[in-house]
Amino acid sequence: MLPTPEQVRQYIADGLPCEHLDVQGDGSHFDAVIVSPAFEGKRLIARHQMVYAALGDRMKAEIHALSMRTLTPDEYAQAGS
Repeated sequence: MLPTPEQVRQYIADGLPCEHLDVQGDGSHFDAVIVSPAFEGKRLIARHQMVYAALGDRMKAEIHALSMRTLTPDEYAQAGS
C-alpha cells in the first residue's frame, strides 16, 4: 500500500522537530517543504540526510521519490513563506 502525503508528513514529524512541514504527493513521488531549527548551521546535504534518517527504511520500501526544500525558521521567514 502506498503512503499518503499525510503519512509521510507524520513520518518526518516523528523524527525531526519541525516548525512548518508541508508534504504533497501521489503515493510514490512527494514534494516537501520542511522548516526545522535542527537545520541551523547545516549544509544542504546534511539537512537532507537528517530527513532521510527520520524516514528510515521507508525511503527504500514505501517512498519512491522525495523532493525537498529544507529551511531554517529564519530562511523560511526571509523567503516569505
